[in-house]
Amino acid sequence: MNRLGLIFTTFAGLVAASAAKACKIALLLMIDVSSSIDPGEYRFQIDGMADALRDPVIAEILVRDQVALSVVQWSGIGEAEVSLEWQRMLTPAAVVSFANRARAIPRRWQRSRTAVGDAIAFGAEQFGPVSDCTRRVMDVSGDGASNVGFDTATMRREIQAMGIEINGLAIDRIGRSVTEFYRRFMITQGGFVMTATGYSDYPRAISAKLFRELVKPAS
Repeated sequence: MNRLGLIFTTFAGLVAASAAKACKIALLLMIDVSSSIDPGEYRFQIDGMADALRDPVIAEILVRDQVALSVVQWSGIGEAEVSLEWQRMLTPAAVVSFANRARAIPRRWQRSRTAVGDAIAFGAEQFGPVSDCTRRVMDVSGDGASNVGFDTATMRREIQAMGIEINGLAIDRIGRSVTEFYRRFMITQGGFVMTATGYSDYPRAISAKLFRELVKPAS
């Protein structure tokens, strides 16, 4: 092989290796902090998320696929905020660092209503810095249907047209069916809802949900 051929082969190999290691998913973790959630229930969400990210199987996938993670807290109209900016999971240490910072997030709102449509509209605006990722996914957890703000189904249609996926983690308690609301009005085509039967079940549910999102087969 002449020198030019060797250079071309080397370059092609580097491009292929770079492509193989490209970000496969940008995952926006969206936490409900509306008034129906007391301080203990907030901790179930934050600690459950942090523990799930540090699960050895999930952590390995995060690094393997160079997953980009960010965390948003949301509640009523105009009440959505990025709590952790996008970070690429390039090493096991990066996963541990992100999980630890997630566990320490202070709650942003205490006595607000529930605007799911506004929350997902806000979430859809956050993917600019991770536009190179193959998939863009919003992971929305909450314990109530919308009671104020944008129509959730309308926002869902607009977001789906942008190529963004929405999945839900519904925290269902007696007398509520958040799962059904998420399924009918929030998740995008091909999306899914994972149900936590109360807050004590949240850690199990979010681990199962993250695993399902991260290992989604290519369509």
